[in-house]
Amino acid sequence: MDRTFPGRAIARTLVITPFLVMPAAAALIWKWSMFDATSGILNWALSLVGAPPVAWNTDMPAATVIILLTWQFTPFMMLILLAGLQSQSREVLEAAAMDGAGALRVFGAITLPHLRPYVDIAVLLGTVMLIQVFDPVAIMTKGTGGSKTLPYLLYERAFIGLDVGQAAAFGVITVIITIVVATVALRTLFKVFMNGGTR
Repeated sequence: MDRTFPGRAIARTLVITPFLVMPAAAALIWKWSMFDATSGILNWALSLVGAPPVAWNTDMPAATVIILLTWQFTPFMMLILLAGLQSQSREVLEAAAMDGAGALRVFGAITLPHLRPYVDIAVLLGTVMLIQVFDPVAIMTKGTGGSKTLPYLLYERAFIGLDVGQAAAFGVITVIITIVVATVALRTLFKVFMNGGTR
């Protein structure tokens, strides 16, 4: 995505599209179009190689949530890393190439250290988003098979178990974790802006 090629703007738009889909809509699309045991696209692909169908939502609930969240949040992470790549000094890369450094050497010695703060930001913001995950769990798995998150646990205790006190405690814990992670993320972001993208 950082290189120039025909149709780059269209490719970037298509890559970003999953992040723009509402979480509830994405969960419904994946539940019935991709993961459905009888008519899902994944089971259709498995049938082409002779593999038996899989009841994704019931047999592998945690995997289904992970696949959906990876599909949905990868574009956001890509945008952060793309910003880091575009902030790289082209003169430094050209000098390294003229000195005989190969692509792997340039990536390991120059690009990767430069991307370190951007990777930190992506991990921290991704953590904040993961703490808030509710829709895929509620729609696809109902918290079974290790797919339960703090927001869903809070909902389950408050509206299914009718234990408002315990739900309030989980809510406080969720808020505290979110504040801690968001504070670290903001400090890291502030350092990146102050240092011009480098540490």
